[in-house]
This record gives sequence, C-alpha cells and structure tokens, in this order.
Amino acid sequence: MIQKRLAANIMGCSPKHIRIRATPEEIKNAIRKADVRALIKQGKIERTPSKSNSRGRIRKRDAQKAKGRQRGHGTRKGTAHARSDTKENWKRMVRLQRKTLRTLRATKIVDSKQYRTLYTKIRGGFFRSKRHLLLYVKEQTS
Repeated sequence: MIQKRLAANIMGCSPKHIRIRATPEEIKNAIRKADVRALIKQGKIERTPSKSNSRGRIRKRDAQKAKGRQRGHGTRKGTAHARSDTKENWKRMVRLQRKTLRTLRATKIVDSKQYRTLYTKIRGGFFRSKRHLLLYVKEQTS
C-alpha cells in the first residue's frame, strides 16, 4: 500500500507503525504526499504509540534499595572486598590512625618530631591498622 509507505516516510517511522482510519475511497484518492499529509492533519492516518517496557517494577525496587532492602546474599555478585569501596576503606583507616596519633601527641607519648615522621608514614600507607601503629610506637619508645 503506497499511502502507508508515504505516511511512514512523512512521519519518520516504519510502515508497521502506521494506522489508517480513512475510507477506502479517501485512501485510493491520496496518491501524492500532499494528500497523505492532509489525511494526517485530519487525524485519519496516525502513528501507533511506541510500546516500551514498564519501569514501574524497577522504580519500586530502587525505592526499596534506597531504604537498604534487597541487599542479601541472593543479590550479591562480587566478593565483600569487591563490593566495598577501596577509597572509603583507605579514608577510614587513615583517619583512625591520625586520630590515634593526635591522642598520642596530646598524652606526651609522642613528641612533635616523632609525630611528624609517623604522620608521613601513615600517609604513605606504612601501617596496616591502628594496632600496627601502636605496636610500632611502643617498639620505638622502649
């Protein structure tokens, strides 16, 4: 059907998506693009609405995830190490070590010169944990 192809060309879609609701005589007379445009303007030729997957279920699941639900063993794909943010872990560890170092300086266990060297060691990732830092300080002071 030439009219369907012309309408698809005008509307910029596939002929599959064109619906014609005009009488057979009107369709037969519409042999030019201008005629088809007129039928489109009258609403006798229209494009069917595109169908897509509903996002309702996804929105509901995302809302639940925002609350902290649906994060059990069945949902997980990677290991615990892969799922945790390495930068966040680093920040947590360094902040804890620096806080410990400040308390050590405040209680006069570490002097300002030692504080500076230990601070740079923390920054360089020398200490594995707070316990490792305290062990190192104990060895150095005794």
